[in-house]
Amino acid sequence: MTPDDLRPAARPTMYFIGVSTTSSAIHRVFAVWRPLLGLEAVDLVGIDVPVGAEPAVYRRVVAHLRDDEHSRGALVTTHKLDLYAASRDLLREVNDDAARLCETSALVARDGWIDGLALDTITSQMALRSIVPDLAGRDVLVMGAGGAALALCDYFAHRAGDDAPGRVVVTDIADHRLAAITADVATGDPAITWRTHRLAPGDVHDDLLAGLAPGALVVNATGMGKDRPGSPLSDDAVFPHGGYAWEFNYRGDLGFLRQARARAEADALTVADGWRYFVHGWTRAIDAVFELDIPTGGPDFERLYDAAQEVR
Repeated sequence: MTPDDLRPAARPTMYFIGVSTTSSAIHRVFAVWRPLLGLEAVDLVGIDVPVGAEPAVYRRVVAHLRDDEHSRGALVTTHKLDLYAASRDLLREVNDDAARLCETSALVARDGWIDGLALDTITSQMALRSIVPDLAGRDVLVMGAGGAALALCDYFAHRAGDDAPGRVVVTDIADHRLAAITADVATGDPAITWRTHRLAPGDVHDDLLAGLAPGALVVNATGMGKDRPGSPLSDDAVFPHGGYAWEFNYRGDLGFLRQARARAEADALTVADGWRYFVHGWTRAIDAVFELDIPTGGPDFERLYDAAQEVR
């Protein structure tokens, strides 16, 4: 549905605020998770909001969740920064990460109030650890500086500790997004070297890729391949030998993922898509909304992961 279609929910409902929510695997996954989590009486409803929507659109969505009797909360993708900027005054409380990063990836609603949470700082590191066993001292290229990229860089700067990368290069087409990352990491680990590059729409990152040390991590956080077609690389791009290619997305045309897989043997790459990140993101958001104490690892988490994998 669109924000114009919002109506009072008939029973407890969690929402998914994205760009094209009907094609998300979460609808299949939530169906198999319902009995495992005791949420048989809960609906999951997608709300499609175009990229760069007017602030009034975000405010309409947040006000609906706050005021509707049966609305329990939402997971937010793509719009984390814009929704926060447009609706901060509607939120009763935000967690520390949301306040520092000025973004929200989950909303929790109860009895006329609504709170905002930034969870990507947690979920991105969970997914990262399953891809790169030892990040310490490596080069990292983060292509895109939206909310998920900001959360990942925040982890590098403030929480990675002995496992922190040595150099991080961040790119985007918007100066304000790069400025937000620069401001956040400025108070973090001084041993990390940070570089930002503003690119024009349509520019590729091939030259930046060529300047990375062997074993580097390359992250596609641009939204290209999901929210819009294409890849931030050309098909001629060569990855750092022995490195890691992480596509934040798991659906769409996934051009970057295709390119990385095509180079995997020649460049000795470890290639991962965003599926485990997706599962961590949704389990953390569902846990926040319904207070279920869902584990972040171990047999019970893997049971949820396996159930999701079966319907992927």
